[in-house]
Amino acid sequence: MSRIGKKIINIPAATKVEIKENVITATGALGTLSYVIPEGITPNLEGAVLTFSIPETRWKELNALHGTTRANVSNIIEGVTTGFTKVLEINGLGYRANVAGQKLNLDLGFSHPVNLDIPAGLTVAVDPKSGAVTIKGSDKFQVGDFAAKIRRIRPPEPYKGSGIKYQGEHIARKAGKTAAGGK
Repeated sequence: MSRIGKKIINIPAATKVEIKENVITATGALGTLSYVIPEGITPNLEGAVLTFSIPETRWKELNALHGTTRANVSNIIEGVTTGFTKVLEINGLGYRANVAGQKLNLDLGFSHPVNLDIPAGLTVAVDPKSGAVTIKGSDKFQVGDFAAKIRRIRPPEPYKGSGIKYQGEHIARKAGKTAAGGK
């Protein structure tokens, strides 16, 4: 059996988890999220502990899904309890971002500004001093997907390091051209 799939999930007191047929629904302070459990995987809810099991006769085909299912359900429980956050840093001369209503406006050195619609369920804030863009939400996939969509517009380049990067991300820097020697 999968090592991750065998781990238990402790459900916080403020979070309510329901299992109906093959759907797990978690409700917490930040909303409600659901996950459809693949066929063959059995959830077991005992008090505030949730576990998943698979039949021993089908372990070869369900082993990978066992760990994936446990991780996804753990993410929805964490999402409705505390939420997820991604922080993007914008580096570059004249590069800036701001939020206007449900749009994120980015000036990234193109001939035009880039305007992105903020998906429902996410909150985006821009720090005016550092220019950092903070994305918060309860759905881990949605937070990560929107952050990746923003980063994809102007990824960091290796010479000056200008562009959009995740907070804490290391960019391998390259040396630029050197002046011609006296040959």
